[in-house]
Amino acid sequence: RQGGNNPEVNYRLRLAIQKARGNNMPTDNIEKAIKRGSGTLEGATLVEMVLEGYGPSGVAILIQALSDNRNRTLQDVRNIFSRSGGSLGESGCVAWLFDSKGLIAVETNDLDAEELALNAIDAGAEDVKVENNYVEIYTKPEELEMVRTALDQKTLPIASAELSMTPKTMVELEEKAALQTLKLLDKLEGLDDVQHVFSNIDFSDSTLEKYKAQV
Repeated sequence: RQGGNNPEVNYRLRLAIQKARGNNMPTDNIEKAIKRGSGTLEGATLVEMVLEGYGPSGVAILIQALSDNRNRTLQDVRNIFSRSGGSLGESGCVAWLFDSKGLIAVETNDLDAEELALNAIDAGAEDVKVENNYVEIYTKPEELEMVRTALDQKTLPIASAELSMTPKTMVELEEKAALQTLKLLDKLEGLDDVQHVFSNIDFSDSTLEKYKAQV
């Protein structure tokens, strides 16, 4: 709820609205999300929750949730962990493995990825990575909106812009454990109260394709 329910002064809310509109969320749902996020939705007092745990093979998983019932959300998350070969941990058990960053994804399309990267650095980005058809741009959390605005003014095709928890180091798993972990992450993402799920796993393209074929 930082900044209240005015998108012009609450950059986290503004980014959420832009993402919702980009995903074609109906306007009434967007307005409801604004009210829920700012605590003005009648009958709903929402609290932000950060839950941490371990997946198969001990990989780190960090969950951000927004809930009107902490106990329900906690139990739902715990059940998924226990049924999926993982375990819910104590506060702080894996958070130290992640850095809070702003993350902007820009579609390369027919654009020069190197030029995009230079534009991002000029706009204040801390780091830039080229991934398939996207350029991933990392910023300080408080500078995310500034960098996004600078890139937007250059009419670059921004696919998403959001606050992210970026792993300090990535780990690789053998295929069976990786597929099991993907299933766990999917189940967590499916919970209504869960907003974001982060992990420190580096999934191979072949593992991702195999998982897609299974679901």
